[in-house]
Amino acid sequence: MGSLWMLAAGAGFALMSVFVKLAAGQFSSHELVFWRSLLGLAFIWLFLRLSGHGVGRLLGANLGLHLRRGLVGFVALACFFHAVVKLPMSVAITLNYTSPLFLALIMPWWLGERPRPLQYLAVLLGFAGVALLLRPWQAGGDLVAGLIGLFSGFMAALAYVHVRQLGRLGEPEWRTVFWFAVVAALGAGLFATANGWHVPGLDNAWLLALIGLTATFGQLAMTRAYRKGETVVVASLAYSTVVFGGLLDGLIWKHQLPAIAWLGTALTVAAGVWAVILDKKEPS
Repeated sequence: MGSLWMLAAGAGFALMSVFVKLAAGQFSSHELVFWRSLLGLAFIWLFLRLSGHGVGRLLGANLGLHLRRGLVGFVALACFFHAVVKLPMSVAITLNYTSPLFLALIMPWWLGERPRPLQYLAVLLGFAGVALLLRPWQAGGDLVAGLIGLFSGFMAALAYVHVRQLGRLGEPEWRTVFWFAVVAALGAGLFATANGWHVPGLDNAWLLALIGLTATFGQLAMTRAYRKGETVVVASLAYSTVVFGGLLDGLIWKHQLPAIAWLGTALTVAAGVWAVILDKKEPS
């Protein structure tokens, strides 16, 4: 039953994407990243106060690695929010969930893990699905936004590598989440300041609050799923975000993707799940 928490996380992340898209007409993507990170930071800070952790526990012995993880995570989140704003939501989510495909390419260079040929086959199938999803040979699509969405998947893979390294060093999850929120809030705040802020009002502040709340709920549910469930099952159920996103995209914005795009989505998701399964069969 623990693995089913990933379905709740998938619904939470899909709802977060809905609120990001709804708020995009009133705030820049950097402002949305800022508010999402600030609320997450407030939640973690409250947790630390209630659990009795002091400021000294926040620093730890691996602060530099935490800051690098925060930086790549911030770039991944900013690129994902930009893609959600510019593309159909289901497309943006699918592109962000290409991270397992990039992981199959990154691991040999970063962690010295030798992938099997089947993992490279999964990568090729996955990127074939991305090509069908974006269809760069057709005019009229926002290819730049699509590439930014794909880059969010690459940066999410880098963030995962950092998280795995921090886990091997015995770093607690709350410290990793805290420094990610700090770096993301600072980075997004700098970009928002350079481009101009939009002051929240009573008519739109609720959207910002719901972005933070659904993102925090998704993070908590995902953490519980990985702690209580089977890793491979949980990682596979993470793609429920793509399904929920597609359903909400159609219900709210009436986006109708062509059949070839749905084929690309299915191929990308299947290849991602396959890459996850193959990765978990490798010794770590």
